[in-house]
Amino acid sequence: MANIYKYTHFVFLFLFVVVSPLVSQTAPLVYLIKIDGSINPSTSDFVHKSIEEARNKNAECLVIELNTPGGLLKSTRYIVSDLLMSPVPVVVFVSPSGSQSASAGVFITLAANIAAMAPGTNIGASHPVNMQGGMDSVMSEKATNDAAAFIRSISEKRKRNIKWAEDAVRKSVSITETEALRDSVIDLIANNVNDLLEKIHGREVETSTGKKVLNTKNALIINYEIGWFQKFLGVISDPNIAYILMMIGIWGIILEFYHTGGILPGVVGVICIVLGLYGLHTLPINYAGLALIVLAIILFIAEIKITSYGMLTVGGVISLFLGSFMLIDSDSGLEVAQISLGVIIGTVIIITTLFIMLAYLVIRAHKRKAMTGETGMVGEIGEVFSDFANGSGSVKVLGEIWKAETDDSGEITKGAKVKVVNVKGLTIKVQKI
Repeated sequence: MANIYKYTHFVFLFLFVVVSPLVSQTAPLVYLIKIDGSINPSTSDFVHKSIEEARNKNAECLVIELNTPGGLLKSTRYIVSDLLMSPVPVVVFVSPSGSQSASAGVFITLAANIAAMAPGTNIGASHPVNMQGGMDSVMSEKATNDAAAFIRSISEKRKRNIKWAEDAVRKSVSITETEALRDSVIDLIANNVNDLLEKIHGREVETSTGKKVLNTKNALIINYEIGWFQKFLGVISDPNIAYILMMIGIWGIILEFYHTGGILPGVVGVICIVLGLYGLHTLPINYAGLALIVLAIILFIAEIKITSYGMLTVGGVISLFLGSFMLIDSDSGLEVAQISLGVIIGTVIIITTLFIMLAYLVIRAHKRKAMTGETGMVGEIGEVFSDFANGSGSVKVLGEIWKAETDDSGEITKGAKVKVVNVKGLTIKVQKI
């Protein structure tokens, strides 16, 4: 009996090891990614890689759980293009409750094969408005018309409410999930991802490779995470972080300039500047603002070399503030890319304070009497080590024996006190006290 139980146990173990992987392989795969934040180049790259991964694994669909206030127009266009040309069905799910799909997020949601929202979410508000100040009427009209044409083409492709889509751009309308479903902006409302997969099961969608019927019931959900490097690139693509990195790098270079050989400030400064430039490279940069920041650095450095009674420092502070404020040149409300005014003011105050402290220390060091070398010997009091004869002898100064000469008449005997008045090579000139 024991042997029968033993063999039965092995049979069940064999079936579990061999058969269960075969069963799991038959379950449909659904890839799930989460976008929680602004749309930037790192986000567009993540979406592109996710589509490729889902295609390689023969996934039924890719679900994008979206919560965004908007982002960069260029990155949005890349994502929309990937969604429209994707061979894998893409489902955009505005979730969880309290999330939004605003500005650039509207374009991404409408570009999906299936658009869904969770209860308590909203979508809309895509009117182009310059984030750094007001646009003139001509530029505003151009930006609005371009965005309106863009969103109309997406809505027409996905057979969604074209009128509402254009109103979202021209009138900045925003609606709830129930209103979006009523107005044919989205396809359905779902409580969570599992509820979403239940509701889209059996739906027919059209991809770049043809029509496909979704089989998502009891699907195996694969959470596809963004890599640490992509997360890092996403962080430094934030305009505030890129700006702070630039300021740290500039300060490191200034420190290295005034303390040559320190190495560490220069190395850290260069690394921060490179990372900052990468982050700013992904953003719409106003080169006039960048030029003002460079001018501020030049004025700060010149203040140490030129006596301007603080005028160069004042010019540097003004250039740094104006350059920082003008640095991001966003010409569309789709582009939620701006440097916070609080970050600018705080950074300018800190940089200015540190520079004034550095300038003070450098100037004080220049005025301080030298304590070493030939210059540091002048004025020191020494003791005659050997009697002077014919105006020459030896003197002990600062613990060292020096050959000495004097113009004083008469003899200077051993033990007498003398003052160093000049240094010529290895010989000092002294005067009897």
